[in-house]
Amino acid sequence: MGSIHTGLEEEKGGLAKLAAFFEERAKGGVGLIITGGVAPNFAGRVSPWGAQLSFKFQARRHEVVTSAVHRHGAKICLQILHAGRYAYHPLQVAPSRIKAPINPFTPWPLTGFGVRRTIRDFVNCARLAQDAGYDGVEIMGSEGYLLNQFIAARTNKRTDRYGGSYENRIRMPLEVIELTRKATGGGFIIVYRLSMLDLVPEGSDWGEIVTLARAAERAGASILNTGIGWHEARVPTIATSVPRAAFSKVTAKIKSEIKIPVAAVNRINMPAVAESILAKGEADLVTMARPFLADAEFMAKARAGRDSEINTCIACNQACLDHVFVGKRANCLVNPRACYETEMPLRPLQLNGGKPPRVWVIGGGVAGMSAALTAAERGFAVTLFEAGPRLGGQFNLAQVIPGKEEFLETTRYYETRLKLLGVDIRLGARAPIGELATGGTQSVAHVIWATGVRPRPIELPREGTRGPAVVSYSALLSGEVKPAKRVAIIGGGGIGFDVAEFLTHPEGAAPTVDGFFAHWGIDPDLRARSGTAGMSRKIHGSGREVTMLQRKDGPFGRTLGKTTGWIHRASIKDQGVKQLSGVLYKRVIDDGLVVSIQGEEKVIPCDQIVVCAGQESVVEGLKELEVTGVPFTVVGGARLAGELDAKRAIQEGFGSVARI
Repeated sequence: MGSIHTGLEEEKGGLAKLAAFFEERAKGGVGLIITGGVAPNFAGRVSPWGAQLSFKFQARRHEVVTSAVHRHGAKICLQILHAGRYAYHPLQVAPSRIKAPINPFTPWPLTGFGVRRTIRDFVNCARLAQDAGYDGVEIMGSEGYLLNQFIAARTNKRTDRYGGSYENRIRMPLEVIELTRKATGGGFIIVYRLSMLDLVPEGSDWGEIVTLARAAERAGASILNTGIGWHEARVPTIATSVPRAAFSKVTAKIKSEIKIPVAAVNRINMPAVAESILAKGEADLVTMARPFLADAEFMAKARAGRDSEINTCIACNQACLDHVFVGKRANCLVNPRACYETEMPLRPLQLNGGKPPRVWVIGGGVAGMSAALTAAERGFAVTLFEAGPRLGGQFNLAQVIPGKEEFLETTRYYETRLKLLGVDIRLGARAPIGELATGGTQSVAHVIWATGVRPRPIELPREGTRGPAVVSYSALLSGEVKPAKRVAIIGGGGIGFDVAEFLTHPEGAAPTVDGFFAHWGIDPDLRARSGTAGMSRKIHGSGREVTMLQRKDGPFGRTLGKTTGWIHRASIKDQGVKQLSGVLYKRVIDDGLVVSIQGEEKVIPCDQIVVCAGQESVVEGLKELEVTGVPFTVVGGARLAGELDAKRAIQEGFGSVARI
C-alpha cells in the first residue's frame, strides 16, 4: 500500500484512528504499508500543523499504529517527507530561493550547515521510526519535494558541494540514504522514492536517473519506488483520464539497471492490471494507494478470485487528494468509511433468531445502491426499486465522458455485491407506495427515498422554424439524441465541462497509453529531459465547433476539483472550445442562439443547444409516502439537487442505513 496522507496524522487522537485505518488494510491482506508523509523537522512540514517525527515522545505515540499492523502479519514503513519549497508556511526552505508556482511563499535557501542539519534530521527521524516499531522508512525523493529539488537544475542553483554538477546535486539524497542505513542496520527496510519522470523543465534526463538509481542501491536502499511528475507539472499522472498502468514502462526501463526490487505505481487499480505488470517483468512490486482507500479487502478478494467484488478506485480525487490539499481529512467517494473506521462502524443487526426487518430503497442511482448495500450488509431484507432499465443513475451518464470510463466500475461493484447479498432488485418498477398506506406491506420498517435528479429545463423563446434543437445533457449523454456539428453549451460548471469533453473527443476512441503520451507530449522512449523537453503535443479532436456559455462573470470551472480542475480546463482549451461568460440567453432563431453580453446582442451560430444548467430533485410520490406513517429518509439528489455530487450521495446512502 503506497503512501497517501490521510489528515489523521495531525488530528488530536488521530494516530488511534490511523491505526484502525491501517489495521483494516493489514487484515485485508496488504503485505507492506507506507504511511503518509511525516516531516523530519519543522521546516519540512507540509503545513504549520503538519505531521513531524523528531522526538522520542512523538515516536511513542506511533506504537499504536505499528502494533495494529503487526497483529495481522503485515509490515509498515514510515514515509519521511521534507516538503522543501512545497511547504505551505513562511518558514519553508529549499536549495535555492526560487518560489514554487503552486505556493505563495518564497523559500529560504539552506546554508551548508542547514543542509547537513537537515540530513541529520532525516536520519534521526528514521531512527525514531525504528524505535516506534516501523519496519522501515520510505525516503521521499520525488514529486518535487526537497530532495527532488536538490537533484533538479530547475530548483538547485547552488555553487557549493550540494549544487552545480549532477554529482553534487544528488549528494544530499545519497547521504540521507547512506547515513540512514548506518544508523538503522541491515535488516531495516529503506525504500527510496526516485523521480523517474519529472515532467517539468530542467528536470533529470534518463542517464542521470540511472546514475542516481545505481548510487541509491550502493548507498543502502532496499527498494526503489517510482515517482512520476512534480506537483507543479502540467501533465496528469494519477487522474481518472490517465490510462491504467500508463507509467509501468518507466519502471520496466529502470529495472534492468539495478538489482534491488523496483515498485511500479500510478493508476494500478485492479488485480489483473497488477498481475500483468509483474508477469511482463516490468516491476518486482506493485504499489497502490487510493485503491486501498476504496476497498480495505482488496487483497483478500483478489486472492480469492473475487475481483468483481472489489470496490474499485475510479481515480476521481474528489474525497482523497482534494480533501488533503485543503487541510481536510481524506475520505473516498466510493467508500465513505475510509479514514472514518472508528466513527462509522458497520454494526450488524441483532436479530435474536427473528425475521430481519425489510427496508425499501426507492431509486437505483449511487445513493440508492449505497443505501441498499449497507442495509444488506447489516442484515436487513432489502428491496430496491428502480424505474429505469438498469442501475447506476447519473453514473451511467458519467461513464460515457472521455476519461471517466472508470465510473463503470462503481456500478459493476454495486450490482455484484447487491446480487450476492440477495437484494431484491426490481428494474423498470415503481414502488407500490399505496400499499404502505393500506397496510399491505406492514413488514417494511424503513424507506430510503433516493430518486435522484433530472436536468433543470430553461425556457428559450423561439423565432423561426429551422433553429437548433434544445436538448438536455442527459438526452445527449444517454444517446437519446446525437451530437450536432456546431453546439452551444448552456452552463459552465462540471456538467458543462463533461459535455464539452464528450463533444470534442473523437467518437469511439478508447484511451491508450501511446495516445495519452502523445496528447501530453511525453517522450515514449523516455530519452527527452524530464520526459517532455522538446516534445510536441498531438491533439485529436472531433471536428465539432463548441461554445460554452455561462451567466456568471469570470472564468469557467470554478467548482471543479482542486487537483483535477486544471486538467479539464486545459483539455477544453486544447480542443479550441470557445467560452463566453456574463451571458443572458434571449431566444433561439434559425441561425442559432441569441444572447446578450454587457447589453449587446450576439448570435452564437449552432445546430444544437445542450442545457447543462443544473438539476432538480425528483420528488413525485414523496408526499404520498409521508402520509403512510412509515419512517423514511431522503438522500442524495432527491434531498438536495447538487451538481452530480456523487460523493455526498454515496455518503448519505450509507449513513441513512447505518443509523437505523
